[in-house]
Amino acid sequence: MAPVAFVALGANLGEPTTTFARALTALAELGAVEAASRAWTTAPVGGPPGQPDYLNAVVRWRPAQAWGTPALALTALLAIETGLGRQRRERWGPRTLDLDLLDGADWAPVRRRGFGRRPTLPHPRAAERPFVLAPWAEVAPDWPAPTGARPAAGAEPAVATVADLARRVGRLGVRPAAPAEAEAWRAAVAAVLSDPAAEEAAAGRG
Repeated sequence: MAPVAFVALGANLGEPTTTFARALTALAELGAVEAASRAWTTAPVGGPPGQPDYLNAVVRWRPAQAWGTPALALTALLAIETGLGRQRRERWGPRTLDLDLLDGADWAPVRRRGFGRRPTLPHPRAAERPFVLAPWAEVAPDWPAPTGARPAAGAEPAVATVADLARRVGRLGVRPAAPAEAEAWRAAVAAVLSDPAAEEAAAGRG
């Protein structure tokens, strides 16, 4: 298996909880899902007006060796998005599923990003997004803060961890998901974490 990585999930079209569950299963088939945050609801940031709220979460994912580089992991995530109906029509527009590769262990920072190529790591906007930081801090509070958190001279001191940064940024526009959505997500996570078939598939791809 490859080093651990962190993937942010977001959706505001269709049935986000169902889509999240299917995405989680797909991630488990391409590696191992080791932990997941709670589900969070977020007001849209940017993009066209009138969008529905988003459902957000972060998972700790250990890709199989076949997907163990940033470029290959990104390719896997894009394929999952496409398979679950993602269509890229406008920047920051509503979507059935968004999978963002946030960071990974033993992956040197990468500065170029593009579909099917290498992602920028850590994710270039993670440091300013409460809807990423709140769930990320639940699954990896002590993970080094994204490099975007490093301030200019004379600004506030740099923060060391994702949890520190989440506290500094706050949770404006972010709240725990509604009970029905939260329970559906918990059930999906529990099914993947305890699924021997997923574990066997992941081992076979290692």
